[in-house]
Amino acid sequence: MHLAVILGLALGGTWLFALWSLPLWVLAIFVLQFFRDPARQPPQTPGVVISPADGRVVAVEQGQDPYLNRRALKISIFMNVFNVHSNRSPLAGRVRNRWYHPGSFLNAALSKASLENERLALWIEADSGEDVVCVQVAGLIARRILCYVNPDDLLVRGQRYGFIRFGSRVDVYLPPQSIPLVTVGDRVTGGLAVVARLAGNAPH
Repeated sequence: MHLAVILGLALGGTWLFALWSLPLWVLAIFVLQFFRDPARQPPQTPGVVISPADGRVVAVEQGQDPYLNRRALKISIFMNVFNVHSNRSPLAGRVRNRWYHPGSFLNAALSKASLENERLALWIEADSGEDVVCVQVAGLIARRILCYVNPDDLLVRGQRYGFIRFGSRVDVYLPPQSIPLVTVGDRVTGGLAVVARLAGNAPH
């Protein structure tokens, strides 16, 4: 819808004032690249957790899962405005619950954004039994979080489950024994990059 409106304005501007339509075409190209959502085939290795988003890893740490009130391994991925913003399920499982929290719109790269910004958390019970929480966090520019799934829905690994409009982040809370396979600063691709391995599936 947004792209159709901008393209219409750009075409109209080109017809009326060719030179002045350039900013509208730049805006149209930006919106087109922002809302792109390429098809991806996730890895099928048992027990791995894939990245729910494109972006840069900004946190890999042990801490407290505020949604299930437990210790957890937290992996956070920051998305800038040039990343694909479609969010994908990090593993296969059943949605147990979802929580929406209104909040601020701090820079999503900041650690405190996880608890202070507007966010939507999804509790997924993996097919292998582990509990995983995936949190969409709005950012400085983001003003809308979309989540397409509800409690009791079944997810397959890499399935699109949501979208965040403009710069934002996704936090993943895993069982504390999980093994991280990324470090801070790594660039990851949603639906493709493996970010962790659940402890019960670690190689011996």
